[in-house]
Amino acid sequence: MDLELNRYRARLLTSAATTLALLVSPATTVAQDTDEENLEEITVTGIRASIRNSVAKKRNSSSIVEAISAEDIGKLPDASIGESLARLPGLAAQRFDGRANKISIRGLAPDFTTTTLNGRELVSSDNNRGVEYDQFPSELITGATVYKTPDATLTSQAIGGTVDMQTVRPLAYDEPQFVVGLRGELSDKGALNSGTSSKGYRGNIAYIGQNEDGTVGYALGYSRMVQPIQEQYIHYWGYSEQTDADGDSGLFLDGAKPYVKSNELTRDGLLGVVEVKATDDVRFRLDVMYSKFDDEQTLRGQEIAGYTKDSIDIISVEDGVVTEGIMQGLHTMARNDFSDRKVETFAAGFNVEYDASDDLSFELDVSYSEAKRNFAAYETYASNGRGQSGPGSDVGYAMTGENGAVFSSNLDFADPNVWGLGDNLGWGGPLCTEALGWQCDSQDGFRNQETSKDDMAAIKLAAVQQLDGPINSIEYGIRYSDRSKEHTRDGFFLTLNDYPNVVSVPSEYLLEPTSLGFMGLGDSFSYDARALVDSGVYFFSPENEINALTNDWSVNEKVFNAYVMANVDATLGDTPVTGNVGLHVVHTDQSSTGTQVEPTGPNLITEGDKYWKVLPSMNLSFEVSEAGKVRLGVARVMARARMDQMNATRSINYFGGNADNNTGDLRNSPWSGGGGNPYLRPWMSWQFDLGYEHYFDEGGYVALAGFYKKLDNFHYNQSTEYDFSPFLDQIDTTLDGAPWTNLGLISQPENGGSGKIYGLEASLSLPFSTFSENLKDFGFIGSASLTKSNVKETPDSVETRLPGLSEKVVNGTVYYENDTGFSARLSARYRSSFLAEAFAIGLSREEIEAVGEMIVDAQVSYDLSTQGFEGVTLYLQGSNLTNEPFKQIINGNDNLPKNFHTYGRNFMLGFTYKM
Repeated sequence: MDLELNRYRARLLTSAATTLALLVSPATTVAQDTDEENLEEITVTGIRASIRNSVAKKRNSSSIVEAISAEDIGKLPDASIGESLARLPGLAAQRFDGRANKISIRGLAPDFTTTTLNGRELVSSDNNRGVEYDQFPSELITGATVYKTPDATLTSQAIGGTVDMQTVRPLAYDEPQFVVGLRGELSDKGALNSGTSSKGYRGNIAYIGQNEDGTVGYALGYSRMVQPIQEQYIHYWGYSEQTDADGDSGLFLDGAKPYVKSNELTRDGLLGVVEVKATDDVRFRLDVMYSKFDDEQTLRGQEIAGYTKDSIDIISVEDGVVTEGIMQGLHTMARNDFSDRKVETFAAGFNVEYDASDDLSFELDVSYSEAKRNFAAYETYASNGRGQSGPGSDVGYAMTGENGAVFSSNLDFADPNVWGLGDNLGWGGPLCTEALGWQCDSQDGFRNQETSKDDMAAIKLAAVQQLDGPINSIEYGIRYSDRSKEHTRDGFFLTLNDYPNVVSVPSEYLLEPTSLGFMGLGDSFSYDARALVDSGVYFFSPENEINALTNDWSVNEKVFNAYVMANVDATLGDTPVTGNVGLHVVHTDQSSTGTQVEPTGPNLITEGDKYWKVLPSMNLSFEVSEAGKVRLGVARVMARARMDQMNATRSINYFGGNADNNTGDLRNSPWSGGGGNPYLRPWMSWQFDLGYEHYFDEGGYVALAGFYKKLDNFHYNQSTEYDFSPFLDQIDTTLDGAPWTNLGLISQPENGGSGKIYGLEASLSLPFSTFSENLKDFGFIGSASLTKSNVKETPDSVETRLPGLSEKVVNGTVYYENDTGFSARLSARYRSSFLAEAFAIGLSREEIEAVGEMIVDAQVSYDLSTQGFEGVTLYLQGSNLTNEPFKQIINGNDNLPKNFHTYGRNFMLGFTYKM
């Protein structure tokens, strides 16, 4: 280890001496303070001020960054921090229930991105590491910076990039500030489900103050959101090769699940900040953020079970896919489902800065982050006869290409005199016997429950030593963090107390039928499933599937970071050069506890690994003209494995029927297994960045950047040889005899793949005053990126697609803002197709191709100060104005849809008051 450290240090310091250029990193808390205070000294508010602040942040940063800043206290340019981030060059958002929920940076999914709050790493409420940005109220965020190139001080680095969200610094303001805002919200789809609402609101209040001496500053903020989301959704089961009576054949639809879904999101956010300037040399800061997020969801629709049909009639086939056909004698089941997702996020940090002298300063930073999630999803079923005893129907479908399928049927799906509670599809249940086989039908509903808790405590010590000469300072520090994530998932059968009878729904629970007209099926039988479950009409039985025990796991990471970085401000010939070169060393002690399901039963195991990583970095900035900069970055970067893949759970399976099947092929071994891998090492990357930026007046700039990332340790699922000898004493060989081998294949995530990802980014901020003073109120800001990848699981395998990578990402905003207080903007963001994560059976996740999409938003505002109402601003905002669907397809074929969502348009109208 010492030899490796010395080798890297010598190489990098030699490079520093040769170039006399070392770039100052904005990633440490010490270095960020100046940038963030400048960001918050807002004397002019509005769209143009926000753009100017963001451009100044980009220009003055020592790394390649993108930035957003609030137009004023309590107001980012968009309704959410996720939407604002998605407008930055090289960034793209995946929508979840219509919201910009997760962010990809330079084609890399949230797996490869780290998010911090005021420079401190945040944990995640998701099963993985990706932070869900809708947990954070935009009204409490003053800005965000995306670091695309790391340096040695960035202890929370990632291959994709690092997103740092910032909150207010009270001592940066010269006078007290008070802001209150209220907006009403409306979904244009209306209330698609009975008992839900299409209306919501957002409110916020904040106060920033100081003592008379300006040595103690404090800020308090509260935000509340009640947001309606109305969604029309079709999930397609899949497709299989089928032939009708006339001999026509093709890939025929296996079934579908059309729904309408209504969400009511309630989020409460709190922010508290205290800053103390104890002396000229000692400063303290405490900041705390808390968010509580409740998502209540109602889903109603039909389960179109293709396997129950008697026959099919193929009407048209296109490229081997049946684009129009009829399922004859098919049985459906009415679904009335609901779910509750509750998330609590907490982040707190305490920071002390001490200037020991004019040349030496120290910093202590202590932080804690926690995210807790509880998700319960209930399914309830209604039919026209248990065990398919009711009448079937003929259900036709026709693929429409861009909009999925349109269905037709000769059955009334809404008559309460025909439909009642009970399963008719034979989905199992607690009362099954072997004699019933697949006809077992005591599952009248189901409850999936998932919980997770993720927490991290961290402490950091850092110092900056100022020097004379071309090397003007040295930064060094250490950080230690302890992170734990726990995950559980349980399943319960719901069975009617009056089983096996089909039970009529009591009139007090009946609701107006739900319209499925958007996909051709008319109305669907509907009732208040929440109230019905609470009434006690069902009894609950645990799933008791032994392999379900592998859903419960915990992962722990203890990480030690140490870094040293030299900074220089010098010249190379006549060219000013700034830069940094540094070394970051990381030690990780990772472990996981989970259940290993063995032939004789479950066994709790704990396994893990320890390793060191050495991460050199160098950033250079050449001021080639008064307004132009050339930037160069080189770094070794890591991204830790997905936590849900690092779990230690494993299933050990033995099939006696293969005991004497000695083919020499381990695929025919009686032994097999599968699970997670607590020995996974991080993704690694050597990355190279080169960019040019040219700045002009009024916040204008043009930039072009290229990047190349050489990826190693790509994670992929692989079947590898495994010795099952330790489990020999757990099998009974009296019937089938001894196994022909004790070896078998075990399927789990592995390290080993490699590849590259590379691309170009262009961005432009153009105030139209550049052309004419008569156009000074207009402007444009936009970007475009092109990203390619080539990644293989093994040298001989075919190229695999990286999740979250859109080859093309384009963003643009046209804005207008005049001196009388009126402003308007029209924004669009486009991303081409990409692999998107979606829910699968039992709350598991799967990655499916999402087609390209363009989201259009608009906003107008009017500052009434010019009309005598000082501090009052009115707002009207519309999102998803073109009602862009979110669509996932199979094999890139529009005629093989997998998921189809439309969310409608949302509008907000309201005001803010500032004094």
